[in-house]
Amino acid sequence: MPKKLFKPLDFSKVKTYAAKKRFSKVQTSALGNVIQRGSRVRTFVEGLPDILAAQSLKAIASKIAQTHAADRTVLLGMGAHPIKVGLSPLIIDFMKKGIIDAVALNGAGIIHDFELAFMGETSEDVEASLKNGSFGMAEETGAFINHAITVGSTQGLGIGAAVGQAIVEARLKHQELSILATAARIGIPVTAHIAIGTDIIHMHPKADGKALGDGSLRDFHTLTCVVATLANGVYLNFGSAVILPEVFLKAVSLARNLGHPVQKLTTVNLDFLAHYRPMTNVVKRPTLGSGRGYHLTGHMEIMVPLLFAAVLESL
Repeated sequence: MPKKLFKPLDFSKVKTYAAKKRFSKVQTSALGNVIQRGSRVRTFVEGLPDILAAQSLKAIASKIAQTHAADRTVLLGMGAHPIKVGLSPLIIDFMKKGIIDAVALNGAGIIHDFELAFMGETSEDVEASLKNGSFGMAEETGAFINHAITVGSTQGLGIGAAVGQAIVEARLKHQELSILATAARIGIPVTAHIAIGTDIIHMHPKADGKALGDGSLRDFHTLTCVVATLANGVYLNFGSAVILPEVFLKAVSLARNLGHPVQKLTTVNLDFLAHYRPMTNVVKRPTLGSGRGYHLTGHMEIMVPLLFAAVLESL
């Protein structure tokens, strides 16, 4: 079989144009500023490049500040990771300042929140304790939270409110570190959304399936009431890859079904990985047709303090 013959091209006939006539996405005005020793937070934030994630971070901070100033809703949904990387004091501060109006947690979130309030530490070494079957068997954690949920169910409380109230009433030594207790004291909604079998308290003998289901359903209804006020508001999803994105999407649909538009909302997903459900159910779907969705990738123990500092400077 004969080889194909390729005719040489005349590269001297390549067409070019003047670079200055072209639109360029990176402009001089978008470049970052040199960081000076001792510079203020505002100077640092404003000096970030106005490009990609830095541009998004400044836009998100500005939107949160505007939303707060306009007395519209800022809702924080989060997994347990923000608590485990030391962000509870920052979140509690924003709750007290009225910047965060409501908090939704997954099941692991209430566990780590309680343990911080109870003993000022949390997060066991799973690898070390799994081999002998002791993983997740901390008596105080399982007994306290399950008892609180069961009692709360008889009082018509959701899981978040029940555990928060129990922490306050028990006067736990480190309750100032508890998101749940803070919400109970200042009177803002805090909800917990569980999947049976995913959390260590479900292994405890005092786990009551009826109370767990009753409390979590109440919390879904409470969350939907908050989501119904999110028109022109902000929803933040910190580190929940499955539970909260799924629950949030259903709450949006239910609120709209009941006649609440929930339009022109700003949604933000912040995590160290980009997962399917947060990108789809938080960033994209709820903002279709109106609003804006953002995704920030990075370690929460760095990104959340940076975002919160930018919010305070925007205010």
